[in-house]
Amino acid sequence: MKRILVSGASGIVGYGVLRSLQQMERNCFLVGTSIYDDSVAPAFCDVFVRAPATNAPEYLDWLLDTLRRHRIDMLIPGIEIDMFHWAEHLPDICSYSALPLLNVPELIALCKDKWEFYQRLMAAGVACAIESSLENDFTTLASRFGLPFMLKPRQGFGSKGIVRVTSEEIFLKHRENIGIVLMAQPIVGNDDEEYTTSAFCDGQGGYFAGMTLRRKLSRDGFTEKAEVADMEEFSPVITELCQLFRPLGPTNFQFRRCPDGTKLLEINPRISSSTSIRTAFGYNESAMALDYFLNHRNPVQPVIRRGRAVRYTDEQIFYEDCVHL
Repeated sequence: MKRILVSGASGIVGYGVLRSLQQMERNCFLVGTSIYDDSVAPAFCDVFVRAPATNAPEYLDWLLDTLRRHRIDMLIPGIEIDMFHWAEHLPDICSYSALPLLNVPELIALCKDKWEFYQRLMAAGVACAIESSLENDFTTLASRFGLPFMLKPRQGFGSKGIVRVTSEEIFLKHRENIGIVLMAQPIVGNDDEEYTTSAFCDGQGGYFAGMTLRRKLSRDGFTEKAEVADMEEFSPVITELCQLFRPLGPTNFQFRRCPDGTKLLEINPRISSSTSIRTAFGYNESAMALDYFLNHRNPVQPVIRRGRAVRYTDEQIFYEDCVHL
């Protein structure tokens, strides 16, 4: 039985991974961690462990002790900050015979800064790149991108922190952060033409399997509604990006369909927030990761069921003596 730790288990990615692993044909011993001791996480794991904040001085010692006590075979990051932190401490983690599910270090580092990522796309001449700028003059940006345009955080995920600029008044409120914190981009396409593709990449410039969803985002920047879409349209762009960055394992590509072609919103070098939705339609990337990295079996393209998904608010009940199912 493999013993798996999933961090950020109180969040949509973390408990999505745990739920996906629960649906494997083979049993796993699941350890969920979170900084919150009153979250839903204990409902989806065998053992719950409260974690310190990832940026706390004691975090690494806590993590290594948790790996030792629970004899962890693989650890999967459910929050972005853990992915970055674990990548900086690979030798320490691997010394406990635990394998962190991490993409290639170069891509992880590049995706930490969206401006640096854009620069790399431009240097490679990738057509799917969205034009970006660190210009802090409103007239110049409005002339170049039109109104409205957006100010986007150089670091972060989802749509958090994005400013929709419709006037100079709004622009001036954020002008001082352009360059260091924010970057400017045109608004490409529309909300009804946004797609998220997860591919299980081979580290050699290709991928074993993939699945695409057409989606609508919640206010928190996560997939709220999704419909299974054909992946063929995006395969040439994904292949080009795989050849450029050579990602390894679960990798998430986010696109918008535009009149002048497919445009790349961002790459998340990890399992994304829609992972439990994908599992429900036949694409269980968490199970693929265990098979590939621990059992050395290459993923194969699964049969994907067609349909749509809607996320909604629900409750998980914890009685004093048991969990209500």
